[in-house]
Amino acid sequence: MQVLETDEFVALCERRGERRRLNMMLVGPQPVGTWVLALQDHAREVLSPEQARQVDEAVLGLEAAMRGETDLDGFFSDLELPSAVGPPR
Repeated sequence: MQVLETDEFVALCERRGERRRLNMMLVGPQPVGTWVLALQDHAREVLSPEQARQVDEAVLGLEAAMRGETDLDGFFSDLELPSAVGPPR
C-alpha cells in the first residue's frame, strides 16, 4: 500500500482503490508516497517501488489462480523456479 497521509504512528494508505489506516509502529513514521507491505492493518516493511510492483503482481496472480485461471506466467515474471519445479526458461 502507498502512504497518502501520515500521523506519527498511523497512516492512511491505498492500494488499487482500497484505503485503510495502518499502524506504522513497526516501520516508524514514513513520508507520503512511501510503499509499505501491510498485514492485518499494520505496515510490516517499507518497500521500494519495484518491490511494491512485484508484490502487487504476485497478489494479482494468486487471485487469478483462485479464479481457476491457468496462464499465470505474466504475473510472476521475476520468479525463477528451479528446474525440478518448473520448465527451464
